[in-house]
Amino acid sequence: MGLTFDNLPVNTLVGANWKTFKTLTEGQEIGDKYKGKYRLTKAVCRLLSLLQPIEDSAYKKIADKPLENDPLFILGHWRSGTTFVHNVFACDKQFGYTTTYQTVFPNLVLKGQPFFKKNMAMLMPDHRPTDNMELKPDLPQEEEFALSNMIPYTFYNFWFFPQRWMEYCDRFLTFEKITEEERKVFKEAFLRLVKVSLANTGGTRYLSKNPPHTGRIKTLVEMFPNAKFIYLMRNPYTVFESTRSFFTNTIKPLKLQDISNEQIVANIVETYKRLYNRYEADKHLIPEGNLYEMKFEDFEKDAYDMTKEIYQKLSLGGFDKAETDIVKYLDKKKGYKKNKYKYEDATVKIVEDNWDKALKEWSYSL
Repeated sequence: MGLTFDNLPVNTLVGANWKTFKTLTEGQEIGDKYKGKYRLTKAVCRLLSLLQPIEDSAYKKIADKPLENDPLFILGHWRSGTTFVHNVFACDKQFGYTTTYQTVFPNLVLKGQPFFKKNMAMLMPDHRPTDNMELKPDLPQEEEFALSNMIPYTFYNFWFFPQRWMEYCDRFLTFEKITEEERKVFKEAFLRLVKVSLANTGGTRYLSKNPPHTGRIKTLVEMFPNAKFIYLMRNPYTVFESTRSFFTNTIKPLKLQDISNEQIVANIVETYKRLYNRYEADKHLIPEGNLYEMKFEDFEKDAYDMTKEIYQKLSLGGFDKAETDIVKYLDKKKGYKKNKYKYEDATVKIVEDNWDKALKEWSYSL
């Protein structure tokens, strides 16, 4: 059994390349009680970065290989059901994806993976801290953590330096204040991640599940003009309660400086609004027929039929081949117990005062 999140002696930056680690941490305020974790993370990162040239050499062999298909992106705010949908589509062998191992060690995938994956499996927690979802090195995972270890221009910098949360939101989540040079670096790193993920897991189409991509439609369509998109909506009251729990618990073992629970809530509220508005402003950039929007509650009720419909609407192909594995996965999840949330008066007020546009647009109520 692995460690729990709360007692991890390092954070996920152990898997960063040295240039990313230095750029991200330079000039940052490290809290006194986090300096031990910072130093150990830095030492391990420096040591592992010595292997980067070997990985770079291996990547050169696939770098110029064109993609057979543009990716399928699963979008939506955190805690909107994207993980469940991701796992359903990952049953289809046409899809390749970023693994949990790769999110921590994106620079040690093509070479050295067996050794490091074995050690990671022994150390990592068995389940996510807030929703009891299983964690294993080879399971599909969202790719933002991988990107945060490849370049310093990602939203998940806020896990480590939460005092700059909203700055990272505007620069690296919605790309409102990103420079063109930073965006170029992002695009290059993401394309590399896609190609390495496909080489690692197989498949001919990359399957992405990454909430931060919800704010980057313009860039994603520039990179992949025929990409397909699934966008998930979920009851904002549930999303708030679940996100507060998820962010509060996840930030504890990762942060290198303090942030109050009150500020976490304020940032969640504001990040939701900015992400929602960016998506609504940019979704018209997605070519007609390449976007499928749905409520997660509807998908939960009839995952099989809706999955089949998505395949048809987005012209993905291959449902017949994947059907047996998809049904098997859905049958296994029938007994899964979700967290139940009782909406406090304070939650209702926060959501209705700040996320009223989503409530009205998606027709949600208590």
